[in-house]
Amino acid sequence: MTTMTEKQTVADPVETVDPAAAGEAAAHEEEEVTRRVAIICSKGSLDMAYPGLIMANAARMMGMDAMIFFTFWGLDIVTKKKVDHLHAEMLGNPSSPMPHSLMGLPGMEALATKMMKKKIESLDIPDIPELLEILHEAGAEMYSCQLAMEMFDLEQDDLVPQVKESLTAMDFWEKADGAQVVFV
Repeated sequence: MTTMTEKQTVADPVETVDPAAAGEAAAHEEEEVTRRVAIICSKGSLDMAYPGLIMANAARMMGMDAMIFFTFWGLDIVTKKKVDHLHAEMLGNPSSPMPHSLMGLPGMEALATKMMKKKIESLDIPDIPELLEILHEAGAEMYSCQLAMEMFDLEQDDLVPQVKESLTAMDFWEKADGAQVVFV
């Protein structure tokens, strides 16, 4: 058995590194993969507009790429004539605190909408048009569904200016490739 004196040390092996390989490794470490999210908004009521838009805003705040695809009734969120008049859907909502027999009465939906808007305002949450503008300025991409546009006889001019373009379902899947998809 060999013993070492205090003056003797074990030499570390010298590692030779190819400069080209080191440069590639450093470049790879610097290259971060940006997380992506694609949110499908399919419902156009006030209570269903906020979840998708808030999720997209949170994604952008975290540095994630965010795209939002508005389809079927979700187009109401970005239709100029409807965006300021979205209402809370309480009838048929199993989580509604009100009995369903009351929800169908005249004025109940308007009351629920007024109450929801008041609560949103008290929490300092932007209204839908302002949230769309915030998302646009933050770099979120917004698209409408071409088939739904045709079904509802809508043109690009009918939509808020933040909507980039109309996509087919296949175009959406192409753009969403590699993204986490959230359906609202």
